[in-house]
Amino acid sequence: MTPPAPGGLLVLGDVVTDVVARHRTPLVTGTDTAAEIRLEPGGAGANVACWAARWGCADVRLAGRVGADAAVWHREELAASGVRACLTVDAQAPTGTVICLVDGAAGAERSFLTDSGAVLRLGPDDISPALLDGVAHLHLSGYLFFGTPSREAALEALRMARARGIPVSVDPASAGFLKETGVDRFLEATEGVDVLLPSHDEALLLAGRGGRSELTASAQELSARFPLVVVKRGARGTLVCSAGAVLGEAAARPAEAVDTTGAGDAFTGAFLAARLAGADPLTAAEEGCRAGALAVGRVGGRPPRD
Repeated sequence: MTPPAPGGLLVLGDVVTDVVARHRTPLVTGTDTAAEIRLEPGGAGANVACWAARWGCADVRLAGRVGADAAVWHREELAASGVRACLTVDAQAPTGTVICLVDGAAGAERSFLTDSGAVLRLGPDDISPALLDGVAHLHLSGYLFFGTPSREAALEALRMARARGIPVSVDPASAGFLKETGVDRFLEATEGVDVLLPSHDEALLLAGRGGRSELTASAQELSARFPLVVVKRGARGTLVCSAGAVLGEAAARPAEAVDTTGAGDAFTGAFLAARLAGADPLTAAEEGCRAGALAVGRVGGRPPRD
């Protein structure tokens, strides 16, 4: 990787190619279902970086691992969104690919079929101290914690950041993968993280609770472990907790959903950009909700370009 110039936000995470299939009728086994299909740049980490740049963060870098098959395209797409790509090119594994099935008849809710490819092959050797030079905040995509080499890479970055006094945030990324990997293993790996940005289901899972009515208690419990917890609840807005107490809520902005892919990433990117600009947590959450509303009105997980 080429070390970046000094700046504000470093995102360590996944860069993938999204195949977005929007279907307006239920999928039927054994026959065709009409759909609008698009190829889009994606990946939770890469999306966060692009939305942070869109929301005014002047220096955003994205470190990750891609295959040689799409490295040039992804670098160009990240640069076009104002993100400096610090990518390791994998000579053996292809770029990760995600098939996003977006149900137009169910509020544009999406399901993912994920081939991680080179993403989880990111290793500690890919993380140089120079990556953190001048960094004011490190964000880790939760997907890195679901593979052995990539988990070690995330832990190495976390260790380096803590040694330099750089705050760190993590988005757990996937309730399904959290269950497979193990909640205790994830919580142990993220010890020392300053900001946790889970979805509703991820918050319940990490707190060991099952009922939807227990979200507030779950968020408060998690904020005793992580200094700041920001729970993303989609159309119901965001819940912000700190040190075991509820700081408040940020309401979702009205939006007509076309594709909810990347809405949580948009929230996270705008939230981090606002925090780096000096906003308090609730104001930053409001900015995140603005970005989320913009994201769901578009196909794919990246922001619009001026």
